[in-house]
Amino acid sequence: MKIWFDILTPKQYLFFEYFIQKLRKQYKIVSTTRKYEQVNGIRKFGSISPIIIGNHGGKNKVDKLLASLKRSKLLTEKIEKNKPDLLISFCSPEASRVAFGLGIPHISFSDSPHAKAVMKLSLPYVTKLLTPWIIPKKDFQEFGINSRDIIQYRAIDAGVIIKNYKKMREKKSNTKKIILIRPEESEAAYINKESKTIKIIGEIVKKFPDEKKIVLSRYKDQSNEIKKIFGKNVNILSKPVNGKDLLGNVDCFVGSGGTMTAEAGLLGIPTISMNSVPNRIEDYLVKSKIIIRSESPNRISKEVFQSLNNIRIIKKRKQNARKLVTSFEDPYQILLKTIRTL
Repeated sequence: MKIWFDILTPKQYLFFEYFIQKLRKQYKIVSTTRKYEQVNGIRKFGSISPIIIGNHGGKNKVDKLLASLKRSKLLTEKIEKNKPDLLISFCSPEASRVAFGLGIPHISFSDSPHAKAVMKLSLPYVTKLLTPWIIPKKDFQEFGINSRDIIQYRAIDAGVIIKNYKKMREKKSNTKKIILIRPEESEAAYINKESKTIKIIGEIVKKFPDEKKIVLSRYKDQSNEIKKIFGKNVNILSKPVNGKDLLGNVDCFVGSGGTMTAEAGLLGIPTISMNSVPNRIEDYLVKSKIIIRSESPNRISKEVFQSLNNIRIIKKRKQNARKLVTSFEDPYQILLKTIRTL
């Protein structure tokens, strides 16, 4: 059997890398991606090298549409020649349409029903959808998939990613404490809240002059704006980085509520979510006392102080995270079982 993976984001790369490493032992794997620095740059840290087909459309709606239409055509030409037996994606709109048109069964993963545009363009064509048990099936049914074709697994996707982060070295106690800030995904179609990231960074810069502040930006525009406002008061990382090495040195993480927020929390790193992208996973991690949520720059700075100085809180977060991660099942087994039913 030949299995085709379409990989569109850094999260998808890290998530699917785990499955591909296992599946390639018994199946032939073809993987594709698009020209997108966030994914292409991370390949040097990984073990898979997807074929680049098409481009990321950016923030503009017209550009997104044109890039998607062009990529669909290019994918059709490539996949028709490769003739895979199965597609696995994270609800890739282009791959979904191409697989449907060519009669290829499609197993898709998603923990993001809030990404409504992507769901509408992919789920009607999906054969089976795999999703964390936290997310009710009804969240997806409005997009054209039957509940009997939705399979839940007891794990969070970030938990799969951090399997590769297990052997993280201990941070030296005599080094400067590090606060890592991850702005929101500003070019995603599902972002509709006004960003408070600049105000939050400003408060952290003011309250923590002696700590090292690192901003892991996503796009050039973000980097330029942050650099213009804060100058040398923050260190900006604008290119894809090795998440394992970076998070292994962090004392506190302030994120936008996405995958890296979940990764940091599940690794036991004191984590604060700015709630830029309200979603079921972030909500569950807040209720499980793995991460803290706040949109207030003042409250976030107070939580950062506690995260850096309160040993009891730091220890409790690690205990909560370890307990939750231990309870997860391996989604790979669910995927294998699903493959065998098709």
